[in-house]
Amino acid sequence: MLLTIDVGNTNTVLGIFDGDELIQSWRVKTDPRDTSDELWLQYRSLIEGYKVDGLAICSTVPAILREIRTMIATYFSDIRCTIIEPGTKTGVPLLVDNPKEIGADRIVNTLAAFTLYGDKGPCIVVDFGTSTNLDVVSPKGEFLGGALAPGIEISVDALAARAAQLRKVELIRPKSVIGKNTVEALQSGTIFGFAGQVDGLVNRIITVLENDYPETENVSIIATGGLAPLVLGISEMIDYHEPDLTLIGLRLVHQRNA
Repeated sequence: MLLTIDVGNTNTVLGIFDGDELIQSWRVKTDPRDTSDELWLQYRSLIEGYKVDGLAICSTVPAILREIRTMIATYFSDIRCTIIEPGTKTGVPLLVDNPKEIGADRIVNTLAAFTLYGDKGPCIVVDFGTSTNLDVVSPKGEFLGGALAPGIEISVDALAARAAQLRKVELIRPKSVIGKNTVEALQSGTIFGFAGQVDGLVNRIITVLENDYPETENVSIIATGGLAPLVLGISEMIDYHEPDLTLIGLRLVHQRNA
């Protein structure tokens, strides 16, 4: 079985694959202060009972990645490990100014999106995490670049910290876009506002794709990330929801490096 680990700035997502099937997944808090031994204790408690014979990892947190390397050397030295980093064979051409700047999660998301939906044409992956990432995938599976915006929770935290009379609220869809009280007004501005932001960016990106690829008839919009459910059914542009897109991409890269 393959253990996949996606280390994000806020949360870490782990998944167990039996062949091509994801049979179990977990979401835990990311703490950059964790040591390799603490990571091992946490991961071991989750995967107990599964016979892991492979490991695939991507991380946007350098401190955690350093400890994970130590953990692998200590506790996973006898299994095949794939870490997504410069030099790893992903099969994704990076058509950007500086490929080394691109986060590993964006690369594996590109591969997974193209594998799942590339037959329909270009793709846009909208990853709702600590930041909101829009990653653009060409009809050939190339990473073309994208847009980065502050994430939903970061924006709410910043507003509560800077506005004396405003506070953090539960992130749920309000009864109406016209809030009748402060809580509903904040929920409306956050939920409907971020959905509108995504729809606006997606529309602009589609216009560019249609100019660059005149044969384009369809652009698939795929939502992923822990906060994606907040805008599902509100965003008018999202076609598919793939909560495990990054884990799927890790499995695909691991297979390519077999």
